[in-house]
Amino acid sequence: MSGTAAATAAASCRFAHYFVVCGVDADTGLEPDDGAGESFEQSPIRRSFKSKLLVHYPENTDRSPFSKDAVNMLCMPRGLSFRTQTDRLDPQFHSFTLSSDDGTRSYGFVHTFYEEVTSPQIITAMHTLSQMHHVEHQSSSSSSSPSSSASSASSPSTSSMDSLVSSLDESDAESLAGISGCLGCAGSFDPARDTLYVSKALCLLTPLPFLQASRQFLSQLHQAATSQTAPPLPLESYIHNILYEVPLPPPGRSLRFHGVHRPIVCQRPGPGELPLGEYPLGEAFSLLGVDNMVQLLTCAFLETQVLLCSHDYQRLMTVAEGITTLLFPFQWQHIYLPIVSPPLHHLLDAPMPFLIGIQRRDGAQRSSLHLPHEANLCIVDIDNHCVEAPEDLPMFPNQAELIQELSEVLLRFGLSPQGGVITKPPTTTNAPTSPRVSSLVLEDLMEDRRNGNLGGEELAVLERLQALARRCGGGKMSDGEQTLGHVFEEEEEELKAAKLNIQLREVFAGRFSAMFGRYDEFVIHSALDLDSWLSNREGTFSFDKGSFLSVQPTTHLRFMSRFLETSMFSSFVDGKVISRWAERDPLQQLFDNRLEKEGLYDTDKDSHNCHYRKCTTLFESAQATERRLLKADHTAIHPHLLDMRIGQGRHQPGYFPKLQADVLVQGQNTNKWSSRVTASRRSEPKRSTTADHSGVDNEQRQKHTFMRKNLRQAKLLDPSPQAVTQTHREFVDGLLSECRLKTKRMLMERMGKESVDLGHGEANITGLQENTLIHGLCDLLERTWGHGLQLKQGKSALWSHLLHYQAAQGKTETPAESPGSNGSEQRTFDDGALLLRGSLIQDMRFIQIMSEGLSEVGQARSWIHLALEKKMLCQHLKELLTNQKLLRQLYKPHAFLLCEEEREQFLFHLLSLNTVDYLCFTRVFTSISIPYRVVIIPMKKLSIAMATVNPWVCVSGELGDSGVRQITKNTQEIYFQCKNLGRLSTLQLGQENSGLLAKCLIDCVMVYNEITGHTYKFPCGRWLGKGVGDGSLERVLIGQLVSPGGEEDAGRWTGTPPELASPSQTVRIVLGSLGSRSRMQSVEVQENMRETANNLVKHFHKPEQERGNLTVLLCGEGGLVLSLENFLLHGLKSNRLFQRNVFVWDFVEKAVVSLETADQMGDLQGSTLTKGPPCDLLCHYVNAINASPRNIGKEGKFQLFVCLGIRDRLLSQWLPLLAECPLTARTYEDSALLRDRAAVHSLSRILHTLNEFVITLETALVKGVDL
Repeated sequence: MSGTAAATAAASCRFAHYFVVCGVDADTGLEPDDGAGESFEQSPIRRSFKSKLLVHYPENTDRSPFSKDAVNMLCMPRGLSFRTQTDRLDPQFHSFTLSSDDGTRSYGFVHTFYEEVTSPQIITAMHTLSQMHHVEHQSSSSSSSPSSSASSASSPSTSSMDSLVSSLDESDAESLAGISGCLGCAGSFDPARDTLYVSKALCLLTPLPFLQASRQFLSQLHQAATSQTAPPLPLESYIHNILYEVPLPPPGRSLRFHGVHRPIVCQRPGPGELPLGEYPLGEAFSLLGVDNMVQLLTCAFLETQVLLCSHDYQRLMTVAEGITTLLFPFQWQHIYLPIVSPPLHHLLDAPMPFLIGIQRRDGAQRSSLHLPHEANLCIVDIDNHCVEAPEDLPMFPNQAELIQELSEVLLRFGLSPQGGVITKPPTTTNAPTSPRVSSLVLEDLMEDRRNGNLGGEELAVLERLQALARRCGGGKMSDGEQTLGHVFEEEEEELKAAKLNIQLREVFAGRFSAMFGRYDEFVIHSALDLDSWLSNREGTFSFDKGSFLSVQPTTHLRFMSRFLETSMFSSFVDGKVISRWAERDPLQQLFDNRLEKEGLYDTDKDSHNCHYRKCTTLFESAQATERRLLKADHTAIHPHLLDMRIGQGRHQPGYFPKLQADVLVQGQNTNKWSSRVTASRRSEPKRSTTADHSGVDNEQRQKHTFMRKNLRQAKLLDPSPQAVTQTHREFVDGLLSECRLKTKRMLMERMGKESVDLGHGEANITGLQENTLIHGLCDLLERTWGHGLQLKQGKSALWSHLLHYQAAQGKTETPAESPGSNGSEQRTFDDGALLLRGSLIQDMRFIQIMSEGLSEVGQARSWIHLALEKKMLCQHLKELLTNQKLLRQLYKPHAFLLCEEEREQFLFHLLSLNTVDYLCFTRVFTSISIPYRVVIIPMKKLSIAMATVNPWVCVSGELGDSGVRQITKNTQEIYFQCKNLGRLSTLQLGQENSGLLAKCLIDCVMVYNEITGHTYKFPCGRWLGKGVGDGSLERVLIGQLVSPGGEEDAGRWTGTPPELASPSQTVRIVLGSLGSRSRMQSVEVQENMRETANNLVKHFHKPEQERGNLTVLLCGEGGLVLSLENFLLHGLKSNRLFQRNVFVWDFVEKAVVSLETADQMGDLQGSTLTKGPPCDLLCHYVNAINASPRNIGKEGKFQLFVCLGIRDRLLSQWLPLLAECPLTARTYEDSALLRDRAAVHSLSRILHTLNEFVITLETALVKGVDL
């Protein structure tokens, strides 16, 4: 097989896909690199110029199409660099990665060196530019008057300079020769005095990251070109060999091929091992330190934006590849550009997660970078060993133990766990001489040592030779030779780095095996086939996140809840679902196989109690790599003479030759060579392709990959205006799509929670998950407001816009708004009706007042939480965007906020969040001060009675109570400010009982949170005063959250169902009429009792952050108190024992008196009742409640009786005592439930089941009673 067809067919299994040379093109001359961000004040020899891709071989392959512009940009990200003999001319090495449209990656390895310029046109152009720069510099520095500044303004412009560069001839240069004598300053160039050098890059593109082998091959190639002695074969032979005759090593094997001077070994992991990763993790950990690396990895796992900065391109790649390698089994799903040249810095505008690396020039400050997104940005300064993580970053699970284990691994290899230690990778690029062994015998010895063919005696001799070489200190060798010891040292360093890589990666792989060992139990397989799954992808849940989080250790929840929302985890789960119909992703299959293997030996299945376990396979995993590197399994074809014409391939020391295209464009496999390659491939047994990175060529998986809509790297690397516009257009579409999906997810999760509240299912969301979704919404808004932003204050793009809007409004509305901004905070909230919903500016002012110590990002998140809770987020943002003039000042034309149609759709999606209730602000910002307004609403017919009452209130919530607040006489409302009470639950309402007419019938009490706009209704429906009702002067009311404006329409609820309230007046009236109630409702009363107990049991079995208000379940409508009251009221004979209304507490009091009297007279001796602790405690509790100084009335006393009984696990014992009391037979009918032994026994058993729970009562319920 020969020709292009052969080359294309074999491309997928070749070691290298392309060989590339980039540099200066003498024919086109010098073109300034406008995108380099450099000033023309710099000396021309220090400026960057556009590089050209000179040659690449082969022309193209089907499997890996060649992207000319992208490769040229990544080979020389800063363009051409010029130097003179006075500068350092050390060669440099860096690498890069390219992604194709199908998502597969290829790797580029670049050896950059300086070559003497021989083109007279280039030398003349540089000389002329240097002279012009000197003239301009002198004229600008000497200008001290307007006339001189005017003359300097008329000096040659940059455009004229550019045109001069490309069209200059020798006569033009001679006209400037008169001033050449004064060009001795630094950075100048004079061809009579200086030798001009220009950078040139040799690049090898490979399908897998063979870092060490590619570095050695390119280094040997360059050194052969610069050596005084010619290489054994023309350089074309070695390039042809690595392009067409060196195959990929088979999985689990190693391969030796020949460089110019010595053999090179590469290896590939087997099917059960971690994927190939040769980038030195030890160097990344040494540069940043273990703590910083773990923090950086946490940012990557949570898909924050990551920006890497370094002066060294290879450091950027080392850290970036290190991060993505350690993500196993997950894969980065967003923009991945470890090297971004200056023309592509607009990608920092990307409103999505990215991992981008930029070169920082010497002396450059961070302030010189325009960073529109900083709220969720992690900045990594590699050179200064610093990681600046976003605010509120959760800790990685078991972070301290993980850091300890990683530190132990590094110390075993002699590396410090602290950052700032700069390690030099093993390389020979800085050596000025050729690293070759002079003797062919020694070369053979080295190969035999690699292949394990040396016996003990020969190996000992070789080791003595090596020791002798080391004792000689690796002294200078003549004519480009190097000691054997230096070669062995390189091999040892390479082996050490490979073993360290494996061990560090195994630590992280072991962590994820422990964290996600049972993930497949929570994957939801709901679709029948792939097509139906793809068509309903957005509306289905593929992973039961709530259940998965419920089995995680508490300390892991913040990290895990956010990680489960990332694209990388979503993609991982999707891959698991798709594996039912298509071949599994190689990384996922490897992870699943490891989990199966570990599961055989794992006896501890309880995730809650799992302790940190160190990785036990570190040494075993490194042994396989060590064996492959020490003994090559296969040897590739040696380089050989090609069919070249006489005179071609001539060696010219110091210059990389112009390669002969006719022998490199396509493979020239003679029968002899092709038969060897084919035979070697045939001898390999067929292996599973699952370990390969090339992915699965599967129609089903291609469908799924197409649905992901990832931005293609080829588009991102195109700096043309059309491509940039298209890229930002895709960013806009992506933001709109993300907003739609995120709001839909929030609605679906919240609706699911509401169905739970209504009793329609089990819980599927926790408060933590809700906070995570809202955090994601804050991040989305920050990224949206940061897209295209050009003027920003602080780190938050949204808060910056709000501040600009506030300033603009202040200029136009200063007279109207200044009174509200001064004076006391209470006066600010005097007009409750006006501030109930609140305006954008007023909400901003409140955040600014309450947010002492909060950063701009924290203030923006606070504002979003408040607006979301008030259901004003869409309205506020719409108001913010009405100022078009301000928008155009702050944003570039391509910004999302200037795309009207998309902006309106974005706001529409946010508007949908108004259909559900959130308490995100109230529950997150717990330490702030909130103004409340309390309004007492009497029955309309008796409202005049309020003039005679002197009432007081005490409002309680989940975070505390307000204390007693006295209401002024003749008023029905009070304003007060106190620490955030959280969601309100109870309200104590009382009066002083001063005067004969101090009584009133209260309908309800309304409480308004003046900041969030929430309205709470506390129904009462009872009298407050002596001599009416149960004579209560104080009542404990249970609240319910209603919509803003609920005082007008208390029956209309928001999307979230209301909590149970205090029993209403109608209930109380019905309870007063006993009539024929006994026979009709016995079954219903028992069913209500069982349902009440069941609600309490379910309450305690929910996760703590998901539980509702216990007071509501005890005292609210349908609660335990009311259900037990119904039970005790059932079957009462008549009112004859009591004066007016029937109250259960009357019976309880008389029963206790009866028990005490019977005990004193000895009547209990013949009774079934026995004197003992339960009876004593019943009497003690009832007497203590009666002795309480609180005037809570009979209903309040019974409520307190039930609450204390259930708290102290006594209620189930008291019920039989009341049933057996002699008074019961006289008071109740025969059909009464209290006289039905089976009913009493059943109820006692139900109440006994509640004894296993720890019940904590609110202070408002038990105040004044010390039991």
